[in-house]
This record gives sequence, structure tokens and C-alpha cells, in this order.
Amino acid sequence: MHRRRTAFFSSLAIGLGLVFSSCLPGSSASQTAQRNPTEDAGISGSSSISIRVTPATVTPAALLEVDDSSAPSNTAASEAVVATAPPAAIPVESNTQVDDTPSPEAPAPTPTIVPAFSESDPVVTRNNDVTGPIDTTSVTYSLQQIVSSAPMPVAITHAADGSDRLFVASQDGRIFVLQNGVLRSKPYLDISSRVIEPMDGQGFLNIVFHPNYAENGYVFVQYVTPDLVIVIERYSVSENDPNVAELNSNKLIISIPQLDGTHNGGGMAFSPFDGYLWLGSGDGGGFHDPENFAQLRDALQGKILRIDVDADAAYAIPPDNPHLRRSDGSLPEVWAMGLRNPWRITFDRARGDLWITDVGELNHEEVNFQEVFKGAEVNYGWALMEGDSCYLGRPCENVAGLSVPLWRYWHEEGRCAIIGGYVYRGQSIPSLTGAYLFGDHCTGEIWGMRFNAAGDAFHRSLLIDSNLRITSFGEDEAGEIYILDLNGGIFRLTVN
Repeated sequence: MHRRRTAFFSSLAIGLGLVFSSCLPGSSASQTAQRNPTEDAGISGSSSISIRVTPATVTPAALLEVDDSSAPSNTAASEAVVATAPPAAIPVESNTQVDDTPSPEAPAPTPTIVPAFSESDPVVTRNNDVTGPIDTTSVTYSLQQIVSSAPMPVAITHAADGSDRLFVASQDGRIFVLQNGVLRSKPYLDISSRVIEPMDGQGFLNIVFHPNYAENGYVFVQYVTPDLVIVIERYSVSENDPNVAELNSNKLIISIPQLDGTHNGGGMAFSPFDGYLWLGSGDGGGFHDPENFAQLRDALQGKILRIDVDADAAYAIPPDNPHLRRSDGSLPEVWAMGLRNPWRITFDRARGDLWITDVGELNHEEVNFQEVFKGAEVNYGWALMEGDSCYLGRPCENVAGLSVPLWRYWHEEGRCAIIGGYVYRGQSIPSLTGAYLFGDHCTGEIWGMRFNAAGDAFHRSLLIDSNLRITSFGEDEAGEIYILDLNGGIFRLTVN
């Protein structure tokens, strides 16, 4: 067990958010390899880590958790939901930099809370998906190390271009190509001069590729500038080298000012069904969301944003965004609100459901869930509540429409910051099909959770108890899962 790493927990608690600092104190359980940013990154041989598997039993926040002995796992192949084409988006002609910081003299407006779902919404049915408990009795889950010396890795993804490459982003602003187990020494893109010095959850945040990258060569990055602004930019691949993006091809999509450079969010993903870019923005930093950004409809901070980046302008507003035609100052980019620090948001590639993990402040880490085609106007509660409880005695009981998390866990036994992952849709581990995977940065625990057939309860198990300082999960083109360790390791999830 490794969940008593109080030095890690203290450093993260000080920042009250996701802290990835290269100088965090270590422990006997942590890896001690030094990272030299000027060295060529590479592998030091593949290895496999076999780790004890322990099923977990907890009381969930939002749904019943099923006794895993009560129902067998459904092993039928999953079926993808067929979506209709989205309507045309409305271009944004204004300046792409949105300074939505309220005047310090003006009092913060009272938030208007809209109920998340109507009474007529159907109950989730998952009979066409793999459901039921995760097998932790006959299957032992493990991590196979692919790379040992990646420099401060914080994001890993693929380009869906048939190349079987992975792209690994470092916290200092460099992106490397990983192919055939080798991390190329020449960066795919190096924007380190534009990125704030990596510390306390700052620096480079995320990378995603356009769904049509094979045709248009567009890649999107998210990072914090030295001026404490979250920037989302688009770059283009070189016409001469598929392993290099053009440094001067950047196009500003949107920028969001922060208060102190913490609680930056970092969630960024394209929906597989509507083709829009979805962003998870943090509340801007500071204790207890001091500006109430997460509950303000006229602020981009603390939100899920949904934009169309295929427009001629910087971006366009999808026509079914809930705030588009409001006349109360609500920003049309906003899809959902009430988040503190959504470090990762991901879509289930088969069903289109959105999974949001929100890093907590004092007590709770959250897993939130939006079923495909739903979720507009959801208010996840921060900073009126944290987890499923009113925050610091704030009056949340009588506020309509607040959504409690699907599951939450406490800051205990060294746990400090949730790291969201993916619903497993690969082929090599059938026992995990349909299960959402996530972990904790400080303890290295990796969990899986999967719904029952009716969608009104879920099963959760601890799959791996590792010594990693997890920074991110990633998928390859085949749907296999990778886990990043801040100490430089890149691991693939496998079974013994």
C-alpha cells in the first residue's frame, strides 16, 4: 500500500488543486529518476509491473452501488449509438480573446440555476453495452512500462490518422512522438517559450487532434502563459514532415484569464458525435472561488464550454448551446457550470457519453457524468457545494437543479487529486469493456466503474494500487489505455 505519502499530499493541498511540480518531495515508494530536458528521450526496455488487485466497497454519492455478487457481467459486444448530424453553428465575429473578469467594484450577480433535466427525460438503458461488475477475481490488471524517461509527461493521445503514433506532451510545452516504443528526441512541437514555468498545476495542460487530422493536419493545444492566461491554440502539421508541426502556424482560438494560475482546468476533447470541441475550464484560482466565477453565467471560468472550431472565425457557437439566445448576459460558449478544476474530460468513443472529473478543494474528488445528447444547463454545484455536500456551510439545500456527482471520494489515506481517464473500448482486456477508468495523482490508485444494465446503479473496483504519480490517462487508436507518471514513465494497461 502506498497511500500514506503525506509529503505529496501536503504539496498538493497547499496549491488546492492539481500540482505537478518537478521539485515535489519524494518518498521511498516514488520513482527517483532525474529528468534532463535537454536529453534525448527514449526507452530503457519494456517491463511489466504486477500489482495487487483489491475490490473496493463504498457508498456512492449519486447512484446506488450494486453488490457485485448480485449480477453476472454481460460480455456481449458493445454497440455504438448512431447520432444525427448537428445543425450549423453560428460564427463568433468578436475578438477571440474573451476577458470575462467582472469589474471589482461591481457586486457579483446572483446566479440563476436552471434544472438540469426535464421530468420527461427517459431512464438510461444500457442493454446494448457491457454492464455489471468488473472481474477482479480471475483477472490481474498490471502496467507495462513503455518509456521510462519522458520529460514531465502530462498528456498523451493519438491523431486517429492510421499511423499508430502516440503524442506525449510535457509540462514545459514540448510534444514528442511515440512510435513503436520509441520516443523521438526531436519534438513534434516546442512552445516552451510561450508556456509559464511548470509548477503548481501550471504549464502545458493538454493536446487534442482534430477528428479530420489526416486531411487538415490541425492540432489543438491548451496551456498557461506567463501572464496567467489559459490559451487554446490551433497548429498545423508541416507539409514536409509528418512528425513536426509548424511553430508559426498558430491560430488563437480562445483565451481565459486566471486569478493566480491555479485551478486551470485542462479538460479538452472532441465529441465523437457532434464534432465540436469541448473544454473544461477551472474556476480561475484562489480559495473557495473568491469571484464566484463557477456560478456566474457571464464568466467562462468553472465551466464546460462547447464551441465549433471549423468556422472561418476563431470559433462558432453551436446553435443548440443553451445560452445562445439568452438576453441576461450569459455567455453562449457555456454548456454546463459549477466546476472547480476539471483537469480531464473525455467522451466514450462508443456511446458518446461525457465523463468529467473535478479536482476538489477541502474534502472531495468527483466523477461527473453526462449521457450523450443531454447535459445542457447542468450545474455541478461548485462553490455552493463540494461533492454531495454544501461547501463550508453555504446554503445549497434549496437551490434547484444542482447536480451531485456520480461518485466522489474523500481526501483520506493520502488521496488528493482525481485524474480522469476513459471508458475502455479496446480489445485486449475484455473484462474492462464499458468500464470508466480513473486514478488519483498522489496515491497511484487506479479504479474502474461500470453501470448496471438499467443505468441506475454502478459497480466500482480498485484495479491497481501503484506507486505512480499519475498525471493523465490516454487512448491509442485501438482504444488501449496508457497512464503517465510525472517521474517520466509511460505505461500501458494490460493483464497478466
